[in-house]
Amino acid sequence: MDMVSVAAAARQAPLKQIVAAVYTGRGLDDQVAAAAREIIPGVRVISLIDDGLIADINASGSISPSIVRRALRCYESAADAGAAVVLNTCSSIGELVALGRRAVAVPIVRIDEPMAEEAVARFRRTAVVATLPSTLGPTSRLLSEKASSAGRDVQVYPVLAEGAYEALVAGDGEGHDRLVEEAVGRAGSGAEAIVMAQASMARMQARLERAAGVPVLSSLRPGLLRVRQVLENLKEAS
Repeated sequence: MDMVSVAAAARQAPLKQIVAAVYTGRGLDDQVAAAAREIIPGVRVISLIDDGLIADINASGSISPSIVRRALRCYESAADAGAAVVLNTCSSIGELVALGRRAVAVPIVRIDEPMAEEAVARFRRTAVVATLPSTLGPTSRLLSEKASSAGRDVQVYPVLAEGAYEALVAGDGEGHDRLVEEAVGRAGSGAEAIVMAQASMARMQARLERAAGVPVLSSLRPGLLRVRQVLENLKEAS
């Protein structure tokens, strides 16, 4: 094939849609990439990682103005990279998505939003399990907000798997999983369902359902299914 034919073929080949996934730490991007290959095949998924964000949020105990600016820069970088959709993967900064949606013209999907909608539609007593304090508040508030919007009377119980995150950072994956499983087992005794506040816990879903004895909801797949829906809507509108 000569250079003219190559150039013509390149012009005719449709450009892949881009989804930009925003992370505040490392470790989740491989899980998202694997699930994306199944749920949104043919879409180019890029990662924007500020791996100091989650540590800084938990060290300060709040979302500071500098953290807000850093998150917004991630959304702006995603838009500049040509993303059709941005996926916010971190529940700790989930409440900043509303600001992001005003800052950029690109749709931003909050990964835990579809999971929260499902939880309040199906259950009236839900436990939210997390390994980080910074994730419990935003996820619990999200469920309460979705319940209020749907006119549902829902009780939300936050449960922290203490020590699990520290074990994971120290390289003790087995210790992390054991502490999460113990927390879920405790939460399951008073709840109709368990919501995993962090998408990174998705790999444990089946194991945790056995420990809890009630349904366990993860945000990873529902979040990517919402991304697919948004991409389809954009394609239909174009």
